[in-house]
Amino acid sequence: MRRTDSLSDGAGIVALQDRPLIVQSHLRWDFVWQRPQQILSRIAEHQPVLFVEEPLFLDDLSNPRLDISVPHANVFRAVPRLPGSLRDDYEHGTAEIRTLVQHAISPGGELKRTFDSPVQWFYSPFSAPAMLGAFNEVAVVYDCMDELSQFRFAHPDLVRRERLLLANADVVFTGGYKLYESKRRYHHNVHFFGCGVDARHFGKARSSETLIPADIASLKSPVFGYFGVIDERIDYDLIRILAEERSDASIVMVGPVVKVDPASLPQATNIHWLGQRDYTALPGYVKAFTVCLMPFALNEATEFINPTKTLEYMAAGKPIVSTAVPDVVRNFTPVVQVARSARQFVAAASEAAVNPDNALIAQGLEKAAAASWESIVAKMRALIAEVTTPTAPAVRVERPRHPVRELAVQ
Repeated sequence: MRRTDSLSDGAGIVALQDRPLIVQSHLRWDFVWQRPQQILSRIAEHQPVLFVEEPLFLDDLSNPRLDISVPHANVFRAVPRLPGSLRDDYEHGTAEIRTLVQHAISPGGELKRTFDSPVQWFYSPFSAPAMLGAFNEVAVVYDCMDELSQFRFAHPDLVRRERLLLANADVVFTGGYKLYESKRRYHHNVHFFGCGVDARHFGKARSSETLIPADIASLKSPVFGYFGVIDERIDYDLIRILAEERSDASIVMVGPVVKVDPASLPQATNIHWLGQRDYTALPGYVKAFTVCLMPFALNEATEFINPTKTLEYMAAGKPIVSTAVPDVVRNFTPVVQVARSARQFVAAASEAAVNPDNALIAQGLEKAAAASWESIVAKMRALIAEVTTPTAPAVRVERPRHPVRELAVQ
């Protein structure tokens, strides 16, 4: 195990509201810095966080192992590495991960009981059948940031697994209001926590001291820009049409390409696919944007999204144009100009480039200032404290606080 700091054996003895967290995530810590990293990095100021990622499968590996590092203060990143033979054996693979984590947090393990009597926190319900009750957790949290069952390549059993997770969760958070409306049909303790923003960080885009990165500094203006994951949620026909209609402008797409063939992306001399950039560099890129874009397709994958980048664009003081994503329409108009056709999108972006609405930009700055991640995390921690059983955290019990509730297969 690779470690960058050390903890004493007694570090797991914490106050009731500061239970350690074991997080099951479908996203990697070093992927695009978004909701999980924003929330958990702030929770880690109060309690240790074990961030368990999906496995990496290696054909030349004989025995499973867990690589642990500390990518952020008090965040322990656990990357399971499994033999390639388990690549299609989901249940066996998840069971191996469970065993690896159980050993790591045991009294004789590498984390030395840092995660005794934790709160278990899920971002993906996929591993719920194997992980629920596996770590003597005192509470279960489900932070539902997307309707993952509607994403491309989603596991066919994901809906049933989510119902199991909902049946065992003590509190459920959702990242979108439509998600809130959906999940509260299945759980009594659901809370909507939409986008937060690090307004100070993205406010750097308004500073004269912030440098524009070299790979965008010389592009012709106006610059219509986007940063974020580039996947099945993007409307690629819209990007192509914008590039054709505004051949005098630059269209800049910053972010990793995921679940789509890079060769299928629209190509033109004025479209620039820059790839993933570090979170710390994003203010420089958005500073160069004349207009910030949210060119989302209207499909199953975007039905429930509440894009984090909306408030980040606002904090940067930029005009914003989006397609009619339901949560964007509900939460962010009129600051965000919503277009309901490709023609409207091109027209709105073109108008914003020459006549930005300073009153709307000012409203956006106010919205961003009032939506800090710190306030969201404080409310989440209070709700977790309400459902946490007041037992001594240093006492290890033989079974979880309550038995895992099973669901009939449907």
